[in-house]
Amino acid sequence: MKTEYNTRPRNAIIEYLRENADTRFTARDILKALNARGEDLDRSTVYRNIERLCNEGKLVRYRENDINATCYQYSEEHGSCHEHTHAQCSDCGKIFHLDNEILDEAAKKMKEDYGIEIDYGKTVIMCKCDECKSK
Repeated sequence: MKTEYNTRPRNAIIEYLRENADTRFTARDILKALNARGEDLDRSTVYRNIERLCNEGKLVRYRENDINATCYQYSEEHGSCHEHTHAQCSDCGKIFHLDNEILDEAAKKMKEDYGIEIDYGKTVIMCKCDECKSK
């Protein structure tokens, strides 16, 4: 059985991520936001807790090439984010969880034509959400 740590910094990080579950963050973003809220956290505490949350399946880690950084998204309420595809608004950063059935035909065609398979959990389709389109 896995042991979950229950510390004030961990709880503050989880609370912040839950409040912003549809957004992706870098570790620096998380640290900056929590310090702005009055939490006295250092970088190593944030990184250590992020690593634990990733190992527990509560955070998804992925590489964001546009900003050359590792990003994280809270995933506890979406089941395993490693098993479905995401779309992300290129303006506001909001994350959308997609049903894989949407891409199944494309995945089949890519496998047949190119010999490649989609890694659904690491696939992010860039888009523009309705809110940002209307601005």
